[in-house]
Amino acid sequence: MTEPEDALIRAEDAELSRRRDIAPPGDSSVVSPLADSDERAIEGALRPKRLADFVGQARVREQLSLLLHSALRRGRPPDHVLISGPPGLGKTTIAMIIAAELGAPLRITSGPAIERSGDLAAVLSTLSEGEVVFIDEIHRLARPAEEMLYLAMEDFRVDIVVGKGPGATAIPLDIAPFTLVGATTRAGLLPAPLRDRFGFTAHLDFYQPEELGVIVRRSAGLLGVQIEDGGIDELAARSRGTPRIANRLLRRVRDYAEVRADGFVTRHITRTALELYEVDEMGLDRLDRAVLDALIRRFGGGPVGLSTLAVAVGEEAETVEVVAEPFLVRHGLLARTPRGRVAMRAAWEHLGLTPPAITDMPALFD
Repeated sequence: MTEPEDALIRAEDAELSRRRDIAPPGDSSVVSPLADSDERAIEGALRPKRLADFVGQARVREQLSLLLHSALRRGRPPDHVLISGPPGLGKTTIAMIIAAELGAPLRITSGPAIERSGDLAAVLSTLSEGEVVFIDEIHRLARPAEEMLYLAMEDFRVDIVVGKGPGATAIPLDIAPFTLVGATTRAGLLPAPLRDRFGFTAHLDFYQPEELGVIVRRSAGLLGVQIEDGGIDELAARSRGTPRIANRLLRRVRDYAEVRADGFVTRHITRTALELYEVDEMGLDRLDRAVLDALIRRFGGGPVGLSTLAVAVGEEAETVEVVAEPFLVRHGLLARTPRGRVAMRAAWEHLGLTPPAITDMPALFD
């Protein structure tokens, strides 16, 4: 950091401290910590409330619309719904929309929170008719709860086991008809008996930059952020096809514009802010670049094992595999092979390096 930039930061910090110290009660020029609750309420409003307001996923929206309107005409709860896809694409939002469209209450829980069958029975036994139950990360349900869920989904009944051993007795308990919405980031881990009990399944795909631009524009309006088209395009291009990331980056760019500029978000302000937050023009963050840098500079582009690569970047192997690799593989920057991870030609070029004179994809059976 240059001396003028350092001096500017110190001056800004001093001015902020001075304003905090001398501002009288009720002075709107200084934001009170109590305003955090208002901010959280505004950010909660970023989720669309109706299917018509949901951006992207056109085929899934049309299919869900038919399912919900048909159920409303029959006056019965719709079939159970399973939504799969990477994190941040709107699975929880769709569950909320389903409940809103049906005019029904929404009960939210998660697979890891249901450790025993009794936990699930406690949730299901208190449901009202037509209520929507949302289970996030449903593939992580405990096996006893999973087996209880089979009967509840099909016959709207659960068996409560009283006692232990030979003297145990199963007491059948009828539950109100409900709609289960399950969300999972790893659909392959769902047992076939559970997956087959869902009447409707949907997979969410990554968003196109044009769709993310619509989301950023809507969120900016709700947050009161003044942003030009160039700033919207820049945010959409760096959001990795994920609305959650787009909204997060928008809030960080807003913070930068309010502190370091006049509050108006331009393309230049967006680029400068995202450079500060270590998000490059392709959407790669610090961990992504660290993986590519270690793979290329330390291991000559690979192949190298996952655990070795994780040690080189100072992260857990699971973090590298789950957080960084899917995006790098999807964009052709990294390949997984039986011999280990390999940097593709695009990765060398992205880091400004000259790739070796080899083919992009090594043979699988070298």
